[in-house]
Amino acid sequence: MWRTRAAAACIICRSLANSSYGIKRKSPLQNLHLVSRSIHHPCYPSAKFQRPPLRISIQQFSSLNRLPLHKTKLLNVKHGYQSHRNFWLARLASRLLRVRYLILGSAVGGGYTAKKTYEQWKDMIPDLEDYKWIVPDFIWELDELVDIEKLLKALPDADDLAKLMPDFEKIGESLASLKGFLSPGSPGETAFRATDQGYDNDKQFKKGLLGELILLQQQIQQHEEEARRAAGFSSQQKRKVSDKEKIDQLQEELLRTQLKYQRMLERLEKENKELRKLVLQRDEKGIHQRKLKKSLIDMYSEVLDILSDYDASYNTQDHLPRVVVVGDQSAGKTSVLEMIAQARIFPRGSGEMMTRSPVKVTLSEGPHHVALFKDSSREFDLTKEEDLAALRNEIEIRMRNSVKEGCTVSTETISLSVKGPGLQRMVLVDLPGVISTVTSGMAPDTKETIFSISKAYMQNPNAIILCIQDGSVDAERSIVTDLVSQMDPQGKRTIFVLTKVDLAEKNVASPNRIQQIIEGKLFPMKALGYFAVVTGKGNSSESIESIKEYEEEFFQNSKLLKTSMLKAHQVTTKNLSLAVSDCFWKMVRESVEQQADAFKATRFNLETEWKNNYPRLRELDRNELFEKAKNEILDEVISLTQVTPKHWEEMLEKTLWERVSTHVIENIYLPAAQTANSGTFNTTVDIKLKQWTDKQLPNKAVEVAWETLQEEFSRFMTEKKGKEHDDIFDKLKQAVKEETIKRHKWNERAEDSLRVIQHNALEDRSISDKQQWDAAIHFMEETLQSRLKDTESVIEDMVGPDWKKRWLHWVGRTKEQNIRNETKNELEKLIKCNEDHPAYLANDEVTTVRKNLEARGVAVDPCLIKDTWHQIYRRYFLKSALNHCNLCRRGFYYYQRHFVDSELECNDIVLFWRIQRMLAITANTLRQQLTNTEVRRLEKNVKEVLEDFAEDNEKKVMLLTGKRVQLAEDLKKVREIQEKLEAFIEALHQEK
Repeated sequence: MWRTRAAAACIICRSLANSSYGIKRKSPLQNLHLVSRSIHHPCYPSAKFQRPPLRISIQQFSSLNRLPLHKTKLLNVKHGYQSHRNFWLARLASRLLRVRYLILGSAVGGGYTAKKTYEQWKDMIPDLEDYKWIVPDFIWELDELVDIEKLLKALPDADDLAKLMPDFEKIGESLASLKGFLSPGSPGETAFRATDQGYDNDKQFKKGLLGELILLQQQIQQHEEEARRAAGFSSQQKRKVSDKEKIDQLQEELLRTQLKYQRMLERLEKENKELRKLVLQRDEKGIHQRKLKKSLIDMYSEVLDILSDYDASYNTQDHLPRVVVVGDQSAGKTSVLEMIAQARIFPRGSGEMMTRSPVKVTLSEGPHHVALFKDSSREFDLTKEEDLAALRNEIEIRMRNSVKEGCTVSTETISLSVKGPGLQRMVLVDLPGVISTVTSGMAPDTKETIFSISKAYMQNPNAIILCIQDGSVDAERSIVTDLVSQMDPQGKRTIFVLTKVDLAEKNVASPNRIQQIIEGKLFPMKALGYFAVVTGKGNSSESIESIKEYEEEFFQNSKLLKTSMLKAHQVTTKNLSLAVSDCFWKMVRESVEQQADAFKATRFNLETEWKNNYPRLRELDRNELFEKAKNEILDEVISLTQVTPKHWEEMLEKTLWERVSTHVIENIYLPAAQTANSGTFNTTVDIKLKQWTDKQLPNKAVEVAWETLQEEFSRFMTEKKGKEHDDIFDKLKQAVKEETIKRHKWNERAEDSLRVIQHNALEDRSISDKQQWDAAIHFMEETLQSRLKDTESVIEDMVGPDWKKRWLHWVGRTKEQNIRNETKNELEKLIKCNEDHPAYLANDEVTTVRKNLEARGVAVDPCLIKDTWHQIYRRYFLKSALNHCNLCRRGFYYYQRHFVDSELECNDIVLFWRIQRMLAITANTLRQQLTNTEVRRLEKNVKEVLEDFAEDNEKKVMLLTGKRVQLAEDLKKVREIQEKLEAFIEALHQEK
């Protein structure tokens, strides 16, 4: 076999040697690697070769390909052909140098194995081509803004990098010690075969910093495996322990090298982050002289905000992707979210429920680390502790305000945006933690409400579920894993996160249990990926930077990573953030166009329904309808100023007299009319008028004026304006009217000024002409006739129908009515006997009437007699007053002579003239207050009420209702959603 290969190699070498075209140069055989020359041409005098020192050459195409790296130079070896009889010498040298072949063959074979492992690892990570859309356009212009040459000069040179590489001579010496355990059989040949294949494939191996590290790790693992295999053939226990210690040392050295490279990458990434921040700041100031576009994630977040307010009808539901963060209470959901947002933004508590409503957090990249709410313009600087405290307090206040009375959690979503350099762009929703038991102070339905909220968000087929599990407690106590497995049984959109791994490593007796959780073998749920994170030491005052340092330090020293129970890409919140962001945008690209088509179809259905039901009406949504109603209401308030003064005064005078007439008749006129002479009459009237003016009259007048203003305002608000009237505004107008009336208060000084005016009006007794006298008589007659009519109606109800109605309408009297009728007849006889009878019955008169009725077989109670007498005497008095009023029509002449030498006295006419004049003056005064002050104040109150209603969406929804309003509202929102989705899709395609 070797001879055949040697002959073939010789033919190839001769062909290469003959192809020099007459140019003097080294033989192609000399250009081959030392190992390859030995393999291809065993006739070559290998004994003359000088063995180069054992080292792995730094590949020219590394991740830092701009550095001037030094190539590995091979020693110049003279060569020549030996005679065929000396072939046994080459075989003997090959036997003696088997160890050299073994070491080099193992290294090359390890490289081939590392290549395969690297290809598998590369398939697991996202394609970097997909991240081009993340980088804004101006990043590609960095070469114009940033001096790359200066940056390259600042990077370490090849000598510094060489210092970071492990000492491979020591590794070679350690591996050489394995020579004694190797058998002369298959391992050497396997190494040679691996060398043949590995050398060719190594030329195609993609070079890079991460690839070199993985290559080294695979070589160490290969040597470790061979060492273990060799140790199986050895019977010396001490050597086995010594080799294991050397292998552990090599593995630790490899880990230290990895950490050095990791720190270097982090430093470069930090410098890149600072450069991006600098460019964003310059772009924000307009250095590029171009208008900044709205970021892609902000456009997407706006669509989600509109959808949160959209009532999912017409079979169109919100299936747009977002990252839903679920977990058991106190599992570390909020801490994971804060690590992703790189700020302590959420309120914290020890064991108590802090997340009481869903919180939507939109993460995006920006030059400054700030946060702001959707409905507020205030920016919270997340680099300042006082702003962080204010933000946490504001979130807690909003959560408590969203929770209704008698509840513990709320379904209302709080929308928050967080911007900062280096943040991964995505939308996350933090949900209340799942609980197993309702404790004291919670609503009885708290557990069911949290489950329903979580299911509502997770049942979205495009939602990415970030399942948070507390690693410090027993896995069997988890509730959320069963819930997640119900919503996503195949695990196609679930990412599992194990928190508090530092506590889990200390407390768990078997570390393999953590490995089972991360590998998805312990829980029945399935997931796209599994991650292990550390979110601090449990101290709420820890900063994000200190938590990051603690997390990195823990995983550097963790046995879980050293023993390969956890893989490097499965740890730290940074890797988690990258994976979640990648899954989020992948889901967005796959589903957003389908959602846009669904809303387009919904828009067509809504527009068709509107055309069929309301063909002649504009599509006005609730806000537009409110503005239209607002203008109508303000026009109606302005109409109050157009009411004529005459109309105001007539209404005020009429209403005021209706309110005070009973008091004037019963408490002023009737008592004064019982006096013996005119002097006593006037004195009684003056006293009672003065008392009335001081205590009741001004207040009554103001009440009348306010009620009159309300009536006119209501009339204008409720008056239908023909065909243009829209009854959809009736409920809103009624609410505005009621709220305005509730807020409006009459000027307090109005009563004091009105009291003086009314007192002066009532003091005047001089009637200047016959026209005023006749007007007073007419006013008195109307008043007395109205009272007489009311009294006749009361008496009729007391005694029942007369004989005409009984015969014509076939109605009869009740027993009580018969008794009252008999009493009425008896009392009328008493009045006829004494026409000057006083207004009250004496006790002996009551007894006489009762005995007369009992004599006729009618049993009567004294109270019934007095009650009947009051109405009978009232009718008699009013009829007498009307007769006297008729006599006084010709009494103006006697009035001018002060009724001297005349039996006619008309003091009651003067009283009614004083009352009438007071009413006219009061009405005029109130009208001036109305038109000059109160109408304007009412208009101001109406505007304030409308402004308050405009800011209260719940009030508008309650007052502007109906199918027409809801249809227009849905149509507007669907159009807005569709337009924003199309704009987002266009921007998404542009960033690809």
